[in-house]
Amino acid sequence: MPDLSSRLGSVCVYCGSSNTADPAYLEAAHQIGGDFARAGLKLVYGGGGVGLMGQAARGAHQAGGKVLGIIPDFLRGREKPFDDVETVIVTSMHERKMLMFERSDAFVVLPGGIGTLEEIIELLSWRRLDLHRKPIVFHNPDGFWDPLFALLKHTIDKGLTPPALSTAWVSVEAAEDVTPALLAWGLDVDRDREIDVRRLT
Repeated sequence: MPDLSSRLGSVCVYCGSSNTADPAYLEAAHQIGGDFARAGLKLVYGGGGVGLMGQAARGAHQAGGKVLGIIPDFLRGREKPFDDVETVIVTSMHERKMLMFERSDAFVVLPGGIGTLEEIIELLSWRRLDLHRKPIVFHNPDGFWDPLFALLKHTIDKGLTPPALSTAWVSVEAAEDVTPALLAWGLDVDRDREIDVRRLT
């Protein structure tokens, strides 16, 4: 596969915002954020300083990387923005997701809860509609995302989702494999064909 280090400038991370997450997940998020920085990739994330998102941002920042946080005003008290990095305050979750999508060349999904599920299902739905062809990599420690993959396969097996969607992402178990998988992805983006996602919000 081609090396995309010169073609990917920024990567969005979807992940949990809870400090009660498995410490191994928090440590991996910190490592992955640092790996992005060392690869010259800007981290785009949900703007909070808590949970996996906070650890990913700290990892990238401490490694000298660029970081952009995007957070709705109403979540500032709950998710406690990481003030050491550039942060954009928006008015709604829809605006947050739209900007995260627009500012990112690729996406990495770390362990997370219902909010992370909502984000990745929307991203995969847009991929199914051919609105983008941006790389998507799952960090899947100990099979964390296997139940989701099984559900998606179920919808394919029942004829409700096109089989081609199964090629829309790659999954790796080890944190150190996330960035290499991202950079090895055969990016096939015709930006003139991408539809303005503002139409969807």
